[in-house]
Amino acid sequence: MPPRSVERFRLTGVSRAYDPRITAARRDIADIALADRVFAPHYVRPMPRICGDRATMLHTTPDAATAAVSQLLPGEPFAVLDIRGDWCWGYGALDQYLGHVRIDALRPVGDPATHIVTAPQTLLFARPDIKTPAPIALPIGSRIAGRADGAFLALTGGGFVPAGHVIPVTTQAADPVTVARSLVGMPYLWGGRGGGGIDCSGLVQLAHGLCGIPAPRDSDQQAAALGTALPADVPLQRGDLVFFPGHVGMMVDGDRMIHANAHWMAVVVEPLADVLARFPGDGGDAIVARRRPISRMTP
Repeated sequence: MPPRSVERFRLTGVSRAYDPRITAARRDIADIALADRVFAPHYVRPMPRICGDRATMLHTTPDAATAAVSQLLPGEPFAVLDIRGDWCWGYGALDQYLGHVRIDALRPVGDPATHIVTAPQTLLFARPDIKTPAPIALPIGSRIAGRADGAFLALTGGGFVPAGHVIPVTTQAADPVTVARSLVGMPYLWGGRGGGGIDCSGLVQLAHGLCGIPAPRDSDQQAAALGTALPADVPLQRGDLVFFPGHVGMMVDGDRMIHANAHWMAVVVEPLADVLARFPGDGGDAIVARRRPISRMTP
């Protein structure tokens, strides 16, 4: 018999670059939603989970000693793609940000969230009485399910939180700057989004998210997605975003900025001029982008 010919093939088409922070694909597996865009040996359908009663950090690898990349807040949805031992890999459903989290920090999805915590922190009381034990503190941004019970919200899973500390998920805060200012003094935490601390882009993401404005997780992503580029000769005003290398802040007015930063290790309001003075030289080249919310742009 003549030797069998070997059929060969090759993949053709335009090769596209994807942001690995928000593209749920590894060498071994990928989210099935990416099957038309990303090649992988195996595709998986995400298993929906939500963060439990305590905020938990997302890590670069399944090891609590490795760098944190972001944080899940109580009640936030998380898509699990892989489980190995005590850890799982997946992404936060609100911003698609990937990371590893301990599986025991998650729980099955229950009743849909009805309210979001808007106070910097609220307490989960055992009964609708401020004198009863409150062993759990829920940070701003936590998503909970419950019904009104006088001055409290009775959670479907048990416990009560003050009604004045939450808003319905269908309601939006009016102003990101006001939300951010409520967090002045919160400790700076790399990767934090409000659970015990917050970082610069976490502050921007949280403040805009509570106002119904979806925001990416990291400052470079925000510089590309939020608002409209602001020319350098246009005066800054309340709500404008100012971006630096690896950092972002939000203007409180024409001169002062609110930001979570490692210099003060807290959320602070300070003159933009003081921030620029901490950069080498005169700080003139420190600003890499200025963005203004579209709704604030003048015709």
